[in-house]
Amino acid sequence: MWNLEPLDALLAVLSRAFCSPLAIFIQIQGCVICLTLAIGWCGAAYVRNREIRRMKKDADGGNYFSFICQDINDLEHSAQVNLPRVSVIMPLKGFGEHNMQNWRSQITSLYGGPLEFLFVVESVDDPAYHVVSGLISEFKDSVEARIVVAGISTICSQKIHNQLAGIENMHKDSKYVLFLDDDVRLHPGSIGALTAEMQKNPEIFIQTGYPLDLPSGSLGSYCIYEYHMPCSMGFATGGKTFFLWGGCMMMHANDFREDLYGVVSGLRDGGYSDDMTLAAIAGEHKRLITSPPVAVFPHPLASDLSFSRYWNYLRKQTFVLESYISNVNWLMNRALFSSHCYLSWGFVWPYFMALTHFLAALRSLYSDRLSRELKVSSCGLTLASCLVVSTVIELLSMWNLTKVEIQLCNMLSPEGPRVSLKSYNWGLIFLAMLVDNFLYPVSAIRSHFSQYINWSGVRYYLREGKISKIERFKEDVANYSDLGGKHLYGKRVYIPKASLLSSLSRRLFQWHQPKKYDS
Repeated sequence: MWNLEPLDALLAVLSRAFCSPLAIFIQIQGCVICLTLAIGWCGAAYVRNREIRRMKKDADGGNYFSFICQDINDLEHSAQVNLPRVSVIMPLKGFGEHNMQNWRSQITSLYGGPLEFLFVVESVDDPAYHVVSGLISEFKDSVEARIVVAGISTICSQKIHNQLAGIENMHKDSKYVLFLDDDVRLHPGSIGALTAEMQKNPEIFIQTGYPLDLPSGSLGSYCIYEYHMPCSMGFATGGKTFFLWGGCMMMHANDFREDLYGVVSGLRDGGYSDDMTLAAIAGEHKRLITSPPVAVFPHPLASDLSFSRYWNYLRKQTFVLESYISNVNWLMNRALFSSHCYLSWGFVWPYFMALTHFLAALRSLYSDRLSRELKVSSCGLTLASCLVVSTVIELLSMWNLTKVEIQLCNMLSPEGPRVSLKSYNWGLIFLAMLVDNFLYPVSAIRSHFSQYINWSGVRYYLREGKISKIERFKEDVANYSDLGGKHLYGKRVYIPKASLLSSLSRRLFQWHQPKKYDS
């Protein structure tokens, strides 16, 4: 038989220590964090669910195109011909398993106004160049799309360099510009909904949306899903927000033509993060950022997303907080850095304490000494039980928000692939919550002291908040990106068959520009 007396003594010491006033505060704080997240997700679910009810009501009233626009009269020719021109700029890097489906969803938009798509790549050697070339050839004469070769960035991130190259090549009559990441799966009415909000309220500086992560089954993918879920509350306001996601940003094209508030120079001169930079500019100049309730997009994660690739993604997210363009931006990032680190470990430590209390209670059934110790300090099990209840409430709230967002996505893309909640593993989600929140401060501290990151085959160095050096050593890096599993080098061409939405998009384009097809 094993001698468990040292373990009993350790459990007795820890159980007493975890019933001290400070330890009780930490455990109560953990319960408060769980319940706060639950309340926030309930509020986000309410906003998204309100949109679902509106769409169902519109359908009952005869508007079967409510997934495209709220008022069916907006589909009249007289309304469609007056829609403003929109330039959609998509910075690309590599080609992965979900990219083709995402790009199809973007260019088959049912927006009725003039629309151009600019796919921006670093060079013709990028695998994305060959795939997009084939896609554009398939949609020739039905979609206004072209490829822009941006070249290699030297003073800012490659993504920002590609975005600014797209700005330089956009149509001179474009009123709005929409930046999309290549992992965004749009709904048919997304561009129209974003444009309608911009038209309705000219005071909007940036309009944004947020991704609904679809985990692939690995722990790393669930960690990314869990990491994004708390942020989803800030994007489910149905209007004004302080958050900004670089994967979907619509802005006034003239703001870039005029370099308003330094949006171009701030990004170009050493900028690393597009969304954090623009959010800082909006905050500094008191400009409005909004997120409409329909701006939630399915975001399938790579099927082979390993834990090491998740870790590098987390490093990238914390590295972003080290970049800044102004004192306001620096203060905002420091506040996010400090609060996120505090709350992450404030979330994790109560579970370690609760596990200690449960183990002590279990061992007390077989140890008289430990049983006497627990009678003296009996609050431990009560605190642990409160944490269990709080965690269950939190997970139920997270499940409910995910269910509502999945339903909304399916309604907004009635012809698209169905998204299902059945694939989510909630045991892994709970484990991911602990792992991600434990690792976040570790990643943040490392990013703070290292001041560099390897991402998509490029190493970026920061100095005083701006990129100071960029290194590219193709032979020393992996051949795929860390998050999307995209192949960065070589050719990989696969173009699946067109969908029903593709033909609808063609017909809409032909209807909108009859002169081009008149004989």
